[in-house]
Amino acid sequence: MTAGADLRSLAACGCEMTSRDVDLFVIGAGSGGVRAARIAASYGARVMIAEEFRVGGTCVIRGCVPKKLLVYASRFSDEFEDAAGYGWTVGEPTFHWPTLIANKDREIARLEAAYTSTLERFKVELVKSRAVLEDAHTVRLTASGARVTAKTVLIATGAWPHLGPKIPGLEHAISSNEVFHLPELPRRIVIQGGGYIAVEFACIFAGLGSKVTLVYRGENILRGFDDDLREHLRNEMRGRGIAVTCGHTVTAIDRAGDEFVTHLSDNTTIAADKVMFAIGRRPNVMGLGIDKLGVRIHEHGGIEVDDYSRTSVENIYAVGDVTNRVNLTPVAIREGHAFADTLYGGKPTRVDHADVPTAVFSEPELGVIGLTETQARERLAKVDVYKTSFRPMKATLAGRPTRSFMKLLVDGTTDKVVGCHIAGPDAGELIQVIGVAVKMGATKADFDATMAVHPTAAEELVTMREKAVSYGRAAAE
Repeated sequence: MTAGADLRSLAACGCEMTSRDVDLFVIGAGSGGVRAARIAASYGARVMIAEEFRVGGTCVIRGCVPKKLLVYASRFSDEFEDAAGYGWTVGEPTFHWPTLIANKDREIARLEAAYTSTLERFKVELVKSRAVLEDAHTVRLTASGARVTAKTVLIATGAWPHLGPKIPGLEHAISSNEVFHLPELPRRIVIQGGGYIAVEFACIFAGLGSKVTLVYRGENILRGFDDDLREHLRNEMRGRGIAVTCGHTVTAIDRAGDEFVTHLSDNTTIAADKVMFAIGRRPNVMGLGIDKLGVRIHEHGGIEVDDYSRTSVENIYAVGDVTNRVNLTPVAIREGHAFADTLYGGKPTRVDHADVPTAVFSEPELGVIGLTETQARERLAKVDVYKTSFRPMKATLAGRPTRSFMKLLVDGTTDKVVGCHIAGPDAGELIQVIGVAVKMGATKADFDATMAVHPTAAEELVTMREKAVSYGRAAAE
């Protein structure tokens, strides 16, 4: 096996010279694994990384990046309609799904090449193979049968779509893996699920012209998000023609020629060209060989790790969705970087998983950080709630009935803003900036003291003065 670092660089980073083939073996070349490998190598470690599919992982290959490209495509239908209100005459637009998918594929190939080039530049040895642990220090590459010994092993294998209980006809359902490679746009699609992926693809397909039915077993979509935000999005989706059916599940799927008949738990049926299940993802822990090594699995299904991403086996670590902590790409990247800083950079680093901003690229878009109203009331002695709903300025001339929604949750004792929830155009961009303020501990007074930028939607965040409601002991006195 080749080694990527010379003796001087190894000495500089404090890497212990042993008879091992490499200092670090990374299983999985997704966002977290690639970042960990690159940073470890920059400190002088000899690093090898194994990937059985494509470099870049779920986010780059079949997740966040291609999904966002499809989101952009789906929003042009609104732009064409809205243009008339602003004096533009636009001919009847047509959409060609194969062109979108081909262009998406070219961009994903470019990004994969960039990831691969980065690994090469940092002298990380990439092996295209599945990797299985035979003992705590030995990895077997299934493609060749070769064995590699490593002082430290990092597991960064992510998560995999979960289709739920076995039901009749389950083999007819597609997941978020296959949806990016459909040969044609389905005229009608049934999507089961109520999380990020389900609502985003419901809005994508609706924007591209499909008739969409979203089926979710819970009382409302986006479990875990703020209740006001959940209700706002559901109403907006229904206003866009998406049938949102809560409190039900798909119980069977029948094939009838070129279409599918989806049976629901209320004994109704829906005909569709495609059925997609997006009911969640499970940590990708199977077949790694970790069960026989004593690597503990948490009750939530992910690999159990400490604050430094170390597993129950001293030299084995894990980062990203396989640990089932906060399953977001930027979190995996931060965890991978912190791991490398801790082991190879002499900078012990814990990752703070509190107040992580996130976005849902639905229509309208959502951006959130911090506590929901329910969480705030459970944890704080007093909670002040500020919220507003308004018609976006662009929608006025366009004649579109959509509305934006914003909500701030404030600790009534300290005046700190502990939660921010936004639905509307560019909510993802807004929450990234607001996230800095919330992470720094900004107070409502700090928000109020900030001059508004007019005319913008974001100015509402610094001009909300009247409390919608207050909860807690102070409110009862």
